[in-house]
Amino acid sequence: MKDSFRIEHDSLGDKNVPADAYYGVQTQRAVENYPISGWREHRIFIDAFVVLKKCAALTNKELGVLPAQKADAIITVCDEILSGNLREQFVVDVFQAGAGTSFNMNVNEVLSNRAAELLGGAKGDYKIVNPNDDVNMSQSTNDTFPTAIRLASIAGLKELLPSLIMLHAALAKKAGEWHHIIKSGRTHLEDATPIRLGQEFGGYAAAVKKHIARIENTLSELGDLGIGGTAVGTGLNAHPQYRTVIVKHLCAETGHDLRTTDNYFEAMQSMAPFVIISSALKNFALDLIRIANDLRLLNSGPTTGLKEITLPPVQPGSSIMPGKVNPSMAEMMNMICFQVVGNDTTVALAAQAGQLELNVMMPVIAFDLMFSMEILKNGVRMFTQKCVEGIVADAKRCEEYAHKSASVVTALNPIIGYAKAAEIAKEAVAKNKTVREVVLEHSVMTAEQFDRAVQLDKLTEPGISE
Repeated sequence: MKDSFRIEHDSLGDKNVPADAYYGVQTQRAVENYPISGWREHRIFIDAFVVLKKCAALTNKELGVLPAQKADAIITVCDEILSGNLREQFVVDVFQAGAGTSFNMNVNEVLSNRAAELLGGAKGDYKIVNPNDDVNMSQSTNDTFPTAIRLASIAGLKELLPSLIMLHAALAKKAGEWHHIIKSGRTHLEDATPIRLGQEFGGYAAAVKKHIARIENTLSELGDLGIGGTAVGTGLNAHPQYRTVIVKHLCAETGHDLRTTDNYFEAMQSMAPFVIISSALKNFALDLIRIANDLRLLNSGPTTGLKEITLPPVQPGSSIMPGKVNPSMAEMMNMICFQVVGNDTTVALAAQAGQLELNVMMPVIAFDLMFSMEILKNGVRMFTQKCVEGIVADAKRCEEYAHKSASVVTALNPIIGYAKAAEIAKEAVAKNKTVREVVLEHSVMTAEQFDRAVQLDKLTEPGISE
């Protein structure tokens, strides 16, 4: 048992740390203090933080403030982690000490201990590479954490956008395929004037396209980096050129369009860019809830619902009712979107909770942003592939509803007036007859006049009936 742990020391005293752990005493305290959710920071955020540490080492080496041997060892460990190694060593819960100090030290200690190994030392021998003095040189949790959220958000959005583009393409394709299918429109869930099924899906496609543009626009603010502000924005304990040099290295490492911020105090105090991203994701989720629910409604049945379209069956829908098939992918999409809306509420509350020079709620902001992007990326892709792309339209049923709808009488308003048209509509509904049948029974118009005025395809375009 003696060899199962090592003893490390920090400003609070001694602490046992698992002997094989690459993290150290401060991480161990966090593990003991915050056994809350079992959730860890997202892989994209870990990558962003490690890239930041790598670029800090490159910068401090270039500026001559960190010995090359130490810097090179830290850089090598960063590359090991970015290639997929040591991921299990990032053990701090999402719900942790404010600002993310626990996570920052988790990263610092892993890099320090592994770098010490590379230089021939042992874990816990911080005289070789120190987590605070060497790995965290020229940095503070207060400037690294918001910078890492920016880097991770850029990467996360770039992973998310292809899924959204795929969804838009699938909806636009259906809109083109179904342009000829006439159906009854519905407002207030009641019959309305005719519409083309393609127009309906074209509306969905246009909504998604606009959300793609809105989400892309959020990228513009993320490139302003407050790295180099250190503790409160002043840059204390960082080389005067550190700010510009590290951004140069970050651009080279990530390929992102990055720049030094105009105001380091604002960049470290304000979480506004993350609120903008979260809000854009929420707005997209709200529209996607609506679209998914429309698909469920249009698919409803098969014998007692609308059933104008059929969603692809992906699994049995009931444990007791044989043969039942549910709109499972649309239901899955709804649940994801509800989660995104909830995440946005958390981000908003966390963003307003900062005081003076620092927002201490950054860990949950980082996690919920990454969580929203990850589940949307995966959910939208599966929703597109297993639902939208395989939707089948029932043109005959759509057109039957269109002909039966009393709302086609709207086309007669310019000819016989609203009041007379309303009487005809009421009688058609009451007697379960078509508008055409009622009009001809009362000799309001001739068959030729009615057919010229009420051409369903013409009713789906701008114009006035004659």
